Amino acid sequence: MSGFTRNVLVRASAQNNEGKTVIVIEMNVPIDQGATGLTSRGIQSAESDKAAAVIIDMNTPGGSLNDMISIVGSINSSSVPVYTYVGNDSGATSAGSYIAMATEKIFMGPGSQIGPSTPYILGGGTALEQNHTTDYAVSFMQALAQAHGRNVTAVTQMAAYNVAYSYAYALKYHVADFSSNSLSQTIGLLNLTGASVVTISESPTEQTVSLLSDPTVDGILLLLGIVAIVIDFLHPTVILSIAGAVLIALGIIGTEAIENGNGSAAVAVPLVLFAAAAVLIVFELKTGHGFLLLSGILVGLLGTILLTYQVPYSPSPFGGLQYIELGGFLIVGILLAAYARWVGKAIRTKPVTGSESLIGKSGIAVSELSPEGDVSVDGVIWDARLKDPNSSSISRGSKVTITGRSGLTLEVQPEPIKQKVAVQEEGSS
Repeated sequence: MSGFTRNVLVRASAQNNEGKTVIVIEMNVPIDQGATGLTSRGIQSAESDKAAAVIIDMNTPGGSLNDMISIVGSINSSSVPVYTYVGNDSGATSAGSYIAMATEKIFMGPGSQIGPSTPYILGGGTALEQNHTTDYAVSFMQALAQAHGRNVTAVTQMAAYNVAYSYAYALKYHVADFSSNSLSQTIGLLNLTGASVVTISESPTEQTVSLLSDPTVDGILLLLGIVAIVIDFLHPTVILSIAGAVLIALGIIGTEAIENGNGSAAVAVPLVLFAAAAVLIVFELKTGHGFLLLSGILVGLLGTILLTYQVPYSPSPFGGLQYIELGGFLIVGILLAAYARWVGKAIRTKPVTGSESLIGKSGIAVSELSPEGDVSVDGVIWDARLKDPNSSSISRGSKVTITGRSGLTLEVQPEPIKQKVAVQEEGSS
């Protein structure tokens, strides 16, 4: 009988929820401007559809503190209740833990974790600045936990001492609210079984914004754009110049986004390095040896590293992926410098093809040159005239040396006497 009652209750619940909507935001991305746009779009969609709930399906490594604060602001101002589900073996790490703490309820699955949450400011300059940031983060985390009836002491450990809680301990210490093995179970625990589920993930535009939010990517885009334009001067294609201009524009958009995000004038320092890199790379046009281009790339990579250091992140924005990106671009830079050297050498070398290759060759007069006539060079008949029109004429059949060219007319002179004497002596012997 009890089993029958449970089934009836479930069917009744499902029927009562027909016509209701649950918006699921897939936050399996770093916390950056793309994630900010995603969350804002998801909540706006929920409000316009009069959804019953928004569930953030979270598995994030963390990210920008400024974007985290923006997302928390969207959650706090939402007219639709927002919940967090940290799925099996997933994480609400760093900046993600603050977002989860801002929601009505936190559901966690086996193998998941929440935290650590201590923020970092790489290149901040002083321990005092780091302490101020940590103090702010602790206060912020405590306020979020208190607002939703969670363990303030436990969350303080997350923000102040970089503590992370596993699934079991998060529930034990009431950092999270409920255990759930799946998203569908979470919806059921919210008494929304049978509601229509709409899943929202990052759009291509938001993915592009996320990419541009990465300061390492911005630095590489700026460098690639500068190099592309310089290479196009050495080996004109127009396409490279257009591509270079687009890359530079995207890089500038990204750095402006970073500056607007952290409000730090320190972004000017790496931008000055990018300007110096641009000057070095452009001067490659004068030398064509590849060294200035490579030097510019190295200076630009330094600017990229400093640009990354100015961004407040939780956790650190600089790790294995960034080393791979910078190392890969350094290899590309070396190859581009070698290419610039090869192209520059080709430009500096005197042409030796076409009619220019005739200069210095020997020919035979097929008519008297007095001072004009015709000569045969490698079986081809050319108009010719004497280099010195006042010199003696050259008889038909005589050998001549090509000394220059004017249009389609060759300038010639008699073959040196020494060569004729050598031929006569050879014949007499």
